[in-house]
Amino acid sequence: MSSQPQFLLMGNPNVGKSVIFSKLTGMEVLTANYTGTTVTYTQGTITYGTKKAILTDVPGVYSLASQSAAEQVAIGFLDERPDGIIFVLDATNLERSLYFAFQVMQKRIPITFALNLADVAERKGIRIDHAKLEEKLGSRVIKTIATRNQGLKELRRSIWSMQEEYGPGLDTSGMGDQQIWSAVDDIVKEVQIHEEVDVSYLDRFGDFSMKVFPGIPIAIIVLLLSAAVVVGGGKGLRALIFLPLVNDLYAPWITGIVSNLVDNIMLRNIMVGDYGFLIKGIEWPIALILPYVFLFYVVLSFLEDSGYLPRIGVLVDGVFRKIGIQGSNIVSFMMGYGCAVPAILGSRAASSYKERLIIAAVVSLAVPCVAQTGAFIALLGDHSLLVLLLVYMVSFIGIILTGLLMDKMIPGKTDPMLIEIPNLLMPDGKALIKKIWIRTKNFLIEAEIPMIMAVGLAALMVETGFLNAFSVYISPLVTGWLGLPVEASIGLILGVIRRELAVLPLLELDLSTLQMFIGAVVSLFYLPCLSVFAVLVKEFKVKVAAIISVSTIIIAFLVGGILNHSIRFIISIF
Repeated sequence: MSSQPQFLLMGNPNVGKSVIFSKLTGMEVLTANYTGTTVTYTQGTITYGTKKAILTDVPGVYSLASQSAAEQVAIGFLDERPDGIIFVLDATNLERSLYFAFQVMQKRIPITFALNLADVAERKGIRIDHAKLEEKLGSRVIKTIATRNQGLKELRRSIWSMQEEYGPGLDTSGMGDQQIWSAVDDIVKEVQIHEEVDVSYLDRFGDFSMKVFPGIPIAIIVLLLSAAVVVGGGKGLRALIFLPLVNDLYAPWITGIVSNLVDNIMLRNIMVGDYGFLIKGIEWPIALILPYVFLFYVVLSFLEDSGYLPRIGVLVDGVFRKIGIQGSNIVSFMMGYGCAVPAILGSRAASSYKERLIIAAVVSLAVPCVAQTGAFIALLGDHSLLVLLLVYMVSFIGIILTGLLMDKMIPGKTDPMLIEIPNLLMPDGKALIKKIWIRTKNFLIEAEIPMIMAVGLAALMVETGFLNAFSVYISPLVTGWLGLPVEASIGLILGVIRRELAVLPLLELDLSTLQMFIGAVVSLFYLPCLSVFAVLVKEFKVKVAAIISVSTIIIAFLVGGILNHSIRFIISIF
């Protein structure tokens, strides 16, 4: 353990912990998996004058029952005996927050409470006497509105005097569940007052967004606006900023340096030729993909922090249940459009192994990650928006058919949906920026090195003639069945490393509209990349990972070939 003081930030999910963490720590934070698990936590440094300490944002849970991986991680952090705990109470649901708080206080660790979401509670007519609550809990209670920075200076200051002045608070050791609920109920009755208030427009909107009407039209508008921001904004960023920087400044500069220093023609071509890794290794991930990745994370983070995503889950529950999963898994699906890895890990929140397996298979097969989306837009966006939409229609059909088939094949039933609906809020700007920054940075770290290595491999295959030799063996499949030029086979090799690399080599070819569509569809369904395969192995063992991976290859070539010959036949008729 670090020599610096260690503090934990704890509380239920959706109580504003991430906002408080963002405000108390700087932009540079560490995100990691807890030892022996796939549960992620975040650490940052908190300062007060010359003093420094480590603050750990513990995954939000509802209890210490040790039934879920997140609960086990919370217990693990408490067992490490930190110097203190900042416990975030939800002013809109005090009873539930206090139940968890009483369990944490049984550990007898110095604790300070932040009574957060006080503004939302007052909007709902809930008023809490935080001074009386402080007296009942025997620890400092600070009223906070984290999104407005209210109470955070006092919270930061209280951390350093937590051990000396406040201690571990009310002694709840030895209390059973029934005793805890009884004590919590008594406290809530004394400190909480309900008043009649007019329902705010934001609360009304939140309620409307969960009804079939107008919830579905609202969801359609939100998703269309999101797509417009990602596609339209990404194309603008790419054309105005990223492509000029790479093509007009970086590429000539690095080509000139390599040409002056490297005499060997083969080596020079590998570095700055048609597939030169010093050119394409920068152009593809940064100039072509990054604009869309960045804006996707902007949209996703906004929808997450506003509390809107779970409301879509309520709306799609009926559809999702037909393919064997609950609407609450909408979050995992949305994460899949960012990256399949967190989507598969997020399936741990599903209520059954059957649901987890369906989510993992569907996301691996038919949900394009954000890098693939960027590649699809780069390939088709300027050529045919209709064809781009058709690719996503094929993706949607693939999701439905795969889910229906697996629901019939895998025994078990889908439990009724239980989903936490958070308050609808305007996201905090600073916390939002931090989340977008961390996600974008992680994408660059995870994508750039594999991309450069993969492009270098492609250049080596081209220069050594291996691609031509390999193409001879798969020519009947690529050219005869799929109707693609033989050079497209390079994407089938590189797509194993990263999913978008099955698409990006097509940018270098002179393809017809039909060939672009077929290439995109094959790339959509094609083999999950190495990182996805590794997560599938870790979560479901080698046999399941192999079955999913082999199935994606078969489906990719089968669907691609059928579409190619069917469309050509229709064209020949008309």
